[in-house]
Amino acid sequence: MKIYLDNAATTALDPEVLEAMLPVLKEGYGNPSSVHAFGRKSKSLIEASRKKVADLLNVSPGEIFFTSGGTEADNMAIWQSVMDLKVERVITSPIEHHAVTHTVEMLEKRGKTEINYVNLIDKGHIDLNHLEELLKENKKTLVSLMHANNEIGNLLPINEVSELCRKYGAYFHSDTVQAMGHYQMDLQQLDADFMTCSAHKFHGPKGIGFLYINGDIKISPLIYGGAQERNMRGGTENLYGIVGLAKAMEVACRDMETHQQHVQGIKTYMIEKLEQHIADIQFNGDAKGNSLYTVLNVCLPPTDKAEMLLYHLDILGIAVSAGSACSSGSNVSSHVLRAIGTDMTRPSIRFSFSKFNTKEDIDYTVQKLAELFSVETV
Repeated sequence: MKIYLDNAATTALDPEVLEAMLPVLKEGYGNPSSVHAFGRKSKSLIEASRKKVADLLNVSPGEIFFTSGGTEADNMAIWQSVMDLKVERVITSPIEHHAVTHTVEMLEKRGKTEINYVNLIDKGHIDLNHLEELLKENKKTLVSLMHANNEIGNLLPINEVSELCRKYGAYFHSDTVQAMGHYQMDLQQLDADFMTCSAHKFHGPKGIGFLYINGDIKISPLIYGGAQERNMRGGTENLYGIVGLAKAMEVACRDMETHQQHVQGIKTYMIEKLEQHIADIQFNGDAKGNSLYTVLNVCLPPTDKAEMLLYHLDILGIAVSAGSACSSGSNVSSHVLRAIGTDMTRPSIRFSFSKFNTKEDIDYTVQKLAELFSVETV
């Protein structure tokens, strides 16, 4: 039996997305920068995809720039804010994705900007009062806070953060990689300067994403070389990836309500089953509250099997993770869990769900976990 519960890492390609990509893989080999018919056909597919994405987000197509994924998009937003917008300070949190934390740390190390970390409150949420206190300082500032945490699932009150940034004249970047395609977003209502996307988080292809840049913002490229993406990103475009991203977003937005209900049901069911069959279980983050419906981070009882726990589950056919920074059953490397005060002597596992998961997947997983911890089985 094979159970895939690592959808925060990547999701399976949707059959509709594959169907949209196949003709492009077979026939769309013209370089979009070429002026002949083959090139013009490829270019038209890119611009049609850009318009589709822009329409779904209620923005102008000129505000969508395709990238290799969320990491590049985060880097572009942060680096160019510092270099072109003359940002003196970045306010971020200790639980951001490494695409953000490592970028701002490097910029600080090179003397390009300073970093302020906003405090965390109960269950790992951002302290908005502290954020406002930081923003009151008279410095040109970029706030970079993710919409949905990739390890614990906590959701940022993104509209409130946006309003605070506008109140104090700060730029606002949000890593929306885990949220994009899972929540309806109207970027005319949500006032942000930069938002990022990676298609493989919502059943699209890997290696493609985009950066939304508010039309009022003017920055230079991060990657130079050619005039692609309206002179904003050099390099021949990932044509079939772009087509796949647009189709995946179309499907995600079309089916979002059904998807949310199904996946939230799976998450709730797993919480109930874990509480029933594993003693002394805890949940990292705000699992039962303001949390991403696709992610559940579980803190298990202490065990001498912690270092090999993920491998044991893998042998049993269950794919999970301990968070993006970890490669074993030990969560010692998780900066997120450390920052929120998790008991690091206990093993933690991130379960993450998709529309393809079933309650039978959860029954099997909880049963095997219970057996590993030598307690009552399902």
